Amino acid sequence: MKFSLRQIEYFVATAELGSIVQASRQIPISQPAISAAIAHLESVFGVSLFIRHHAQGLSLTAEGCLVLQEARTLLLHAQELGTSLNGMLKRVQGEVRVGCMTTLFPLLAPDLIQNFSAAYPEARLRVIAGHHEELIDKLRNGEISVMIGYNMTLPPMIGFQPLSALPPYVFTSSDHPLAAKECVRLQDLADEPFLLLDLPFSKEYFLQLFASAGITPCIAGHYPSMDVIRSLAARGVGFGLGNARPRNQQALDGKSLAYLTLEDECAPLLYGLFTIVDQKFPFRVSAFLDMCEQDLSGKPLPGTLN
Repeated sequence: MKFSLRQIEYFVATAELGSIVQASRQIPISQPAISAAIAHLESVFGVSLFIRHHAQGLSLTAEGCLVLQEARTLLLHAQELGTSLNGMLKRVQGEVRVGCMTTLFPLLAPDLIQNFSAAYPEARLRVIAGHHEELIDKLRNGEISVMIGYNMTLPPMIGFQPLSALPPYVFTSSDHPLAAKECVRLQDLADEPFLLLDLPFSKEYFLQLFASAGITPCIAGHYPSMDVIRSLAARGVGFGLGNARPRNQQALDGKSLAYLTLEDECAPLLYGLFTIVDQKFPFRVSAFLDMCEQDLSGKPLPGTLN
């Protein structure tokens, strides 16, 4: 478009007041800026919009009168569009895209989707599972508005709002020799086959637990899925470590698991909300963040024994 709404606004104010001086006071803007805007419009339309009366202001030409009618309509439509969009953006409607760590996804996603849909019928929550690095990339690229994950790393320009602490725990088959105990130490596991969750940052976290205790674990396998590790542990292949303890103490194949508390002083993982720093959110995203704060902050993770 070869002219702006601002230039149209300056023209309409001048036409209605009959004076650049009066228009500059009402808007307010400098007289040269208004004169330049009118001159630009006359150049674009190829006609004179005003008759200049020396020391007596301006009057519209016949062409100027036609342009004034259309200009008022244009400004009215622009105002109505702004009001309409503002109303839409202030309603909780549309899609909210959220990324969630794979280890939290099956526990959190059902509750979040159901609760958000019940509270805001015009909105839809889309939850995408992934590991830490790929979700951070999606957050930076604008593919998701919020990420739910652990405080493993905090890249620049990304903020973290903690919701709750999740200490590590051990799980084994229900008939494992250690299963009769409620608590174990990492030293008790030094010679046991360890099934390592091999995801970015998760792997480093679990290995660091052993390193802090001066222990080198006996790694029996690297797996990218917690469900696979739970199934293998339930079959007696080894033990696993996790942070979110599902209420269901069975693997996907129905075999039973035992959960054991770690006596070692191990740093818990904090799970929470990652967002871009200083980003202004539409109402639907703000509503989701508020719901998480209200329903999850300082409370047990849905579907867990934590």
